Amino acid sequence: MVTCSLRYEIDSNQIEAFESFARTWIDLVNRMGGTHHGYFLPSEGASDIALALFSFPSLAEYERFRGRFAGDPEIIEAQRFLKDTGCVRRVERTFFRPVLTGNSH
Repeated sequence: MVTCSLRYEIDSNQIEAFESFARTWIDLVNRMGGTHHGYFLPSEGASDIALALFSFPSLAEYERFRGRFAGDPEIIEAQRFLKDTGCVRRVERTFFRPVLTGNSH
């Protein structure tokens, strides 16, 4: 399993737009074979950072998901929404492998 962690720098005046994008993207990831673990938006205080985590069974499965970006109308629309609203300023993507039990095997 590979888990992708996304750190977004968002426009704090566009949190509602970002949340709308997030709800759409959760459905897209889940529909395309991934498991979305949710988006985490600023709760208190002045913050322009949001986080997301989602997993795929393998990096190859994630790459197949990414390969669908150019041809899937819902993904194209979600990306257009981000561009049109300007709710995301920057994204950092990091991949992790989980340790899920205390066993060393």
